[in-house]
Amino acid sequence: MSKTYYLKTFGCQANKADSERIAGDYQSRGFSPASSWKEADEIVINTCAVRQRAEDRVLGFCHNIELFFSPQKRPKVILTGCMIHHGQEKLKALIPRIDEILPISEVGFNTPAIRKDKKHAWIPISSGCNSFCTYCIVPYSRGREISRPVPEILTEVSTLASQGYREITLLGQNVNSYGLEKTGIGLRKMLLKNDKFDLSDLPTNKSQYAKPSSIPPFVELLQQISSIKGIEKIRFFTSNPWDFHSELIAEITRNSKIDRFLHLPVQSGSDRILKLMNRGYTTADYIRLVNKIKKAIPDATIGTDIIVGFPTESLDDFHDTLKLAEKIKWDVAFISQYSPRPGTAAFRLYPDDVPPAEKKRRWLLLDQVINTSNLSNRPFIP
Repeated sequence: MSKTYYLKTFGCQANKADSERIAGDYQSRGFSPASSWKEADEIVINTCAVRQRAEDRVLGFCHNIELFFSPQKRPKVILTGCMIHHGQEKLKALIPRIDEILPISEVGFNTPAIRKDKKHAWIPISSGCNSFCTYCIVPYSRGREISRPVPEILTEVSTLASQGYREITLLGQNVNSYGLEKTGIGLRKMLLKNDKFDLSDLPTNKSQYAKPSSIPPFVELLQQISSIKGIEKIRFFTSNPWDFHSELIAEITRNSKIDRFLHLPVQSGSDRILKLMNRGYTTADYIRLVNKIKKAIPDATIGTDIIVGFPTESLDDFHDTLKLAEKIKWDVAFISQYSPRPGTAAFRLYPDDVPPAEKKRRWLLLDQVINTSNLSNRPFIP
């Protein structure tokens, strides 16, 4: 009888795609999926560290495992995903009974992913991030941005198309920067415990990549994928405003296979807060981009990400976000309450000084303004 495994996944689409590849690795080694974690020989926990609530859910699940199994008869428990950035010592202190800590970078593409959906597939095109937004743990938890080779991506998509898949979503922390030449500008200082550190030590988003000399590589990738017979719909997450190139807008305009829902995170409507976040654009830049997209693609629907309660966010800053929401009229917004992430620049630089009750109030108000009225007409969100 073969051994069994159980995968528990927390977090975003990237984590879901990683778990599909972890499942492929297990089944290539003769494991079978268990119907419940209570019946598994090995439990893999794919973690999220974007907010404290996500980490608390991981810890709660680990606690349930500890309570359910006796010390004499318990499965092997493996931790992977974005919480790995805490390091072995801290994780072992938090979760003493973890047997193995596996960096997500070791999840390879040498075996086919195991997908439950037989029509739509997640396709990671890059991993990591170079942007260093001050609130974000991804550059530390997933490392520097690395683009997958074009032939590898095209082979995977072609194989999926031959198996009957008709829709794909390309995944990257910033898909726009796929394949762009790196400038070599990086973090000027490691965020060590005793380092003095300020915002000038972070690279700006625009400084990370050389400007494409012709068609941006991501646009070329979209064109090549579109030529694959059988693929009918292409989506991508996530795009960032500072490098949403004109060539990309033109490609979406002419290419009917590319979905008209565009996810374009803004994070705040306050220029002061955007600067503290190291986002690399102003609200005026964002508005110009949205107007350019809507003019070229009249049927485009636009979603966004917003953080409320970022350190020092005043009522005036929050009202600027409300005013931007009224102006842009996003079709959907994923709104989160700021959660300090140890290891990020914001954690080092800024006090978490907006009270939790006020964060929640702002979250509820913004959600009502953007999302409540759109419930019956939301775009497809994979």
